[in-house]
Formats: sequence, C-alpha cells, structure tokens
Amino acid sequence: MRVKNSNFVDYVKVFCRSGRGGAGSAHFLRDKTTCKGGPDGGDGGHGGSIIIRGNKQMWTLLHLRYKKHIFAEHGGIGTGNHSFGKDGKSSYIDVPLGTIGKDAETGEVLFEITEDGEEHVMVKGGMGGRGNAHFKSPTNQSPRYAQPGGDVVEGWFILELKVLADIGLVGFPNAGKSTLLSVVSAAKPQIANYPFTTLVPNLGIVSYRGDKSFIMADIPGIIEGASEGKGLGLRFLRHIERNSTLLFMVPADTDDIAKEYEILLGELQKYNPELLDKDRILAISKSDMLDEELIGFIKEELPTDLPCLFISSVAQQGITELKDLIWKKLNE
Repeated sequence: MRVKNSNFVDYVKVFCRSGRGGAGSAHFLRDKTTCKGGPDGGDGGHGGSIIIRGNKQMWTLLHLRYKKHIFAEHGGIGTGNHSFGKDGKSSYIDVPLGTIGKDAETGEVLFEITEDGEEHVMVKGGMGGRGNAHFKSPTNQSPRYAQPGGDVVEGWFILELKVLADIGLVGFPNAGKSTLLSVVSAAKPQIANYPFTTLVPNLGIVSYRGDKSFIMADIPGIIEGASEGKGLGLRFLRHIERNSTLLFMVPADTDDIAKEYEILLGELQKYNPELLDKDRILAISKSDMLDEELIGFIKEELPTDLPCLFISSVAQQGITELKDLIWKKLNE
C-alpha cells in the first residue's frame, strides 16, 4: 500500500543505465616528418557508473518519485598521439540512511546504506577500449585494430527505505504512540482519536538525563493481517526491522491486554521471525484511567517474559521510568 499525497516516500523503482566505454583508437603516427609511423592510438574513456550515496540530511525517497530513469555519460573515444578519451561522468543518487537496493527482477538485496557518505555502485560503467598501441608486438608491428568499449549495463532496481531508530513503537491504531512521541520529544505527529492518524513514520530525538539521547520511531499501527498486507501492512512492518528495541503499546481500556499483545507479536513473527529476537518492552498506555486495585488485577494477566510498565502520556505518569528502562535496554 502506498500513501498518496505524502512527502514521505519509502519505496521507488528506478531504471538505471551506465555509460558505454569509449572505443580505443586504431591510429598511426602521421606528421610532416613521418609518413609511416607506428601505432599511436589512445585508449577510450571509461563509461560513467550509477552510484548510490548515503546522505544523513535526507529522510525520504521523495526526490526519486518522478525521476524513474537515471543515466550516466558514455566514455569518449581514444584518438591519435596516445590521447585517451574522456571518462564519462558518473551519476550519484543521494538516499537516506537505512536505504537498501534490490534487483527488481530477482529481489536480491544488493546493498544497504547505513552511514553518511557511504557509496555503492548500482551499475558499473563500461571499460574503455584499448588503442592499437597496446597490440604492437615483434610479430605485428602495425596492428590495424583497437578494442571496442565495454557495453552499457542497465536494468530496473528497487530502492527501499527502512527507518533507522533505536526504539520502534508497536501497537494497534489509536494506542497512543503518537501522543507518547509528542510528549518525550520535539516531534509533532498528527494526533486524533481515530485509527490510522499516523500514515507515515515519525522520528523524534528523546533527551535523556542531560546530554544523552536516543531516537524513537512512531510507525503506523498494525491490524490483524498486517503481515499479509492488510491495513498499512508491509509498509509498516518493513520499518521496525531496523529498530534495536521494540516498545509494544496497548491501551488500558483494551478488553484483553495479553491477547492484544500476542496478536501484535504474531504479526511480527509471520512477517519476519527474526523480529522476535529484539528486546521488547510492554507499556500499558492511558493508565491514568486506572486505580491501584485495577492495576494490580491487570498485572496478574500480563506476560511474564518482558518488562511491563503502566504509563500515561497526557498525565506524565511513568514516563521517566519508561525512559530509564529504554536506556538500560539500549545499552545492555
């Protein structure tokens, strides 16, 4: 599923074509003093490549939405007097950190960009052909041939962004994820009391005890069947693969908190079983509506294999304890 009219673009399919290598020259030296000189053909220039480059200032693939065809320059041909052809100019595609490149036909993952300035060659330019001067030998003093340039390489490729964050918020729509992010960071996600308010991932930098900080991602909510593509489906699930810790959020007014947590966990397992290896925290949101007796009753029903906290973003309850726990998990 793709969200229309959004500035957040996390999936593009592009056609890339490298430059052709320039042909070598089959020239012979000729000047006013030499009428039958030896071979002096220069090499052809190398064709330009298509290179993907990480840019930490970018957070979306929006700039590639309408730029589907990307070409590099061809290499120049070689000339006489051992003059080399000009190398073709490579085309650079800047992408956000967390972008992976795939072969559109096979689905093979070719690379992933995780650092600023990191570069990967999507398609390599053709080699320049060698001039006839390279083929001179004692038995062939006048080679009348040169090497042609290497052919272009072209094809369709997929660029896919997976949000890089320390902790990802996992929950059904309207679980209070956006509200939490707005309280603990300077992020301003859209918040309303209806499902799927969040249609794109929101990132916030959470300050922690002075000069420390971590990145939290509010990602569109899961529904049952998300791993099969229902709701925001795979668009959401792709982004939590890069989070080191997952914060599950279930509202306090849910009929069966443990069951809702198991459904969320099940969707992650169906999509990618490796997600269950990540550290997990369960936060019961909107807990300001609970009294001590009800909290005690709910605690007896909660899973015992992960830490559980009762929080309220609006009432600022349990937020400090939650940040302490997150920081501990991130630094274990």
